[in-house]
Amino acid sequence: ADGGAAAAVAQPTCSLKDNCNLGDNLLALPAADGAASDAKVESHMASIFEDKVNYSLKLFADDVAAAATAANAATVLDVLHVAGNLSELHHSSSSSSSGSGSAGGNFTLRQLNADDDQVEDDERVYLYNIGKRFLAFSQPFDAARNPDASPQCRWQMRRYLQALNNFDLWALKMHDASGKLNSGILNGNINQPGDFDQCLGIQQQQQQSASGDVTNGDDNVLRGQYCLAYAQPVFPHKSKRLQAFFKQLQSHGPFRSEFNDPGHRVPRYSLVNWGICVPSGCTYRDVEYSVAEYLRNQTASTGITFNVRVEPQMCQVRDPQPWDRNTTWAVRFFVLILSVAILSTVYDRCTKTQQKQNDWCTAFSLDKNLRWLFSTNSSPGDIEAVHGIRFLNAVMLIFSHKSMAMFFNPYNNRTAMSESLGQPWTVIGRAASLYTDPFLLFSGMLTSYSLFGRLMKRQPIRLKNEYVSRLMRIVPPLAALILFCTYVLPLWGSGPQWNLVVGHHADICKQHWWRNLLFIHNYFGFSEMCLTHTHHLGIDTELFAVAPLFILGLWRWPRRGLVTLLLLCTVGTAARYYTTIVNQLSNYIYFGTNIQRLFRTADYMYSFPPHRSTVYIMGILLGYALRKFQGAQLSRLQLRLGWLAATVCVLASLLGPAPMGDINYVYNSTHAAIYAAFAPIAWCLFFSWIVFVSHNGYTNKLTKLFSWRGFQVSTKLSYAIYLTQFPVFFYNVGRRRHIHHYYNFVSIILDTNEFISIFLASVALTVLFDAPFQNLKKLLIKRPSAIAKPKAAPAAEDTATAVSCNTTTHPHSE
Repeated sequence: ADGGAAAAVAQPTCSLKDNCNLGDNLLALPAADGAASDAKVESHMASIFEDKVNYSLKLFADDVAAAATAANAATVLDVLHVAGNLSELHHSSSSSSSGSGSAGGNFTLRQLNADDDQVEDDERVYLYNIGKRFLAFSQPFDAARNPDASPQCRWQMRRYLQALNNFDLWALKMHDASGKLNSGILNGNINQPGDFDQCLGIQQQQQQSASGDVTNGDDNVLRGQYCLAYAQPVFPHKSKRLQAFFKQLQSHGPFRSEFNDPGHRVPRYSLVNWGICVPSGCTYRDVEYSVAEYLRNQTASTGITFNVRVEPQMCQVRDPQPWDRNTTWAVRFFVLILSVAILSTVYDRCTKTQQKQNDWCTAFSLDKNLRWLFSTNSSPGDIEAVHGIRFLNAVMLIFSHKSMAMFFNPYNNRTAMSESLGQPWTVIGRAASLYTDPFLLFSGMLTSYSLFGRLMKRQPIRLKNEYVSRLMRIVPPLAALILFCTYVLPLWGSGPQWNLVVGHHADICKQHWWRNLLFIHNYFGFSEMCLTHTHHLGIDTELFAVAPLFILGLWRWPRRGLVTLLLLCTVGTAARYYTTIVNQLSNYIYFGTNIQRLFRTADYMYSFPPHRSTVYIMGILLGYALRKFQGAQLSRLQLRLGWLAATVCVLASLLGPAPMGDINYVYNSTHAAIYAAFAPIAWCLFFSWIVFVSHNGYTNKLTKLFSWRGFQVSTKLSYAIYLTQFPVFFYNVGRRRHIHHYYNFVSIILDTNEFISIFLASVALTVLFDAPFQNLKKLLIKRPSAIAKPKAAPAAEDTATAVSCNTTTHPHSE
């Protein structure tokens, strides 16, 4: 009877694959007393768990037969382990009530400690199966497939793949940090940056070097290396279905780019950006070869091919290096300037109650320069409408430049974004070149207005002082920005595209900074230009250098001078038209524009002074008209006709090219030539009319708006805003880690944090470099008819005409 009972207990009472209740099986046992009952419970539990584990192992047998066999061998020990543990718990409970011990329970505790290795073996079985299924979703990337891979790369990759098979956490992080193909491919979600910080955070100490020797130190640390690979799909088929697929994949191609296109200024939008995490021992060539082979295997027999490139600077390792000598001196320079500003401010505050202060000691005073910056007191003879017009064009330029910078960022719905932006209303952001022309117009106007005023008063004109004054006005902020962006800004951040939009600019500036300070950098092309957005400084400075010749000729021979200037305007207009037709250029960023065409336009048109001279000469003529026809009397009919013509000009220049922004637009050289030739003239005629009528006292709501005194602050800041906006934009692009979602144009453009950063950077550049050197310029260069000036305007000029010239002649452009 006892044997039959034992046999009955040894069999499970239900089917475990149906997940029967364990407590019900235990309660089903007959009650018994003493050790015999305990043995029955333990035996029954062992039988149930053994059947459960055997059934679980059977589920793995189809995929991993060997692992299942090993697990079956360990099943009995596992059951004894669990049963012994239950026995120990039961023994503890019974000993508390009866005071008796159990030898079987003590044996189970010893067995639990002794079987730790066996438990680890069982864990490896499960981890092996988990890892196998985990890696089945995405194949691990092997950068050592390059036949020319270094021994260190091969050894580190072998160590990485072994660790991945062992389910080591650091290897899983490296695999997980690489970009994976996500959903939304047809919505343009093709850029996969991966996890930049997770990749660079990997540091695994290795026990064996590439040569096989056991070493210690940093040389034997396997670090994560992040590489951003570029891939360009090629579809040789003429199939309409494939072409439609490719069009969706490329988000309709708002920018068409190639590998050889410079990517530091304009985004290479057509390329696929793929973030890869590999061991630091592998080179960019190893990654490039392996990515190309991987894509070739994935697209075999499809007719689709990929061109792959990995640039050296796009592979990054977190390995802090000490500052070089130039960086150290750059940091010391900025610390010195800040220290001088603080000392000057302290002196200014301590001596402000005295009747006379030393102007040399207060030149860098933060209090003094901030008072001047935010002062809205207008000077006599100031052309007030200029401030509002410049503010409007400066804001439009910021929006245009921001819209260009946003195309660098990865979005998971680029196709929807392109469809939203491929509409005529986006002409507002596509006409960036148009918004730079009023600054050239006013530069010529104010130079002419100032010099004609002196000539009318029979005052001597010292051209040497004029040139030195201008250089002291624009060189210090420009030099400070070049120094900062070349040696300091690269230390401030990191990111997948950091070396492209920040580091690459710094490398160019290390070689060609002198061109910018000589203002000849606009002749060497955009691709090799230090801080490309400063090209307008070169144009404006070169035109300013020859402006006195035009002004003196117009003063001495009015008719001949006028005819000559009008002839030069005509020649410049015809040259823009002809150059656009011959070289297939486009001054307007139409939908689907080619990156190579944009750079050719910048080199042959946008940064070439003769082609930009038309609006500058218009400014010279406008300044002459303001002096010659000051207080002109206009009839109501003349005013109406003038406003009608001005309105037609602004609508034609701004809305005329709107169809070129449509998603289905096809480039037409005639359209581009007409826009390049006549749009700048029409746009500047509108603002010239506003300046002329407002200066002669014919005001309306629009002229009053442009003449608002608060715009004087923006005028003083506009040069610094012009210099700092692109470094801020590219700083944020370089730091962008992850993919974002595009909602609407307004939410992207109106980035409050970015605008605040630009404002603060502009204020810092103005009060530390712009205003102080204007104060020094006043002390060094004396005007021939200096009069007392308000203390609140330290950087203003002495005479009314000089004020009008120098507070507004600094260039502001793109």
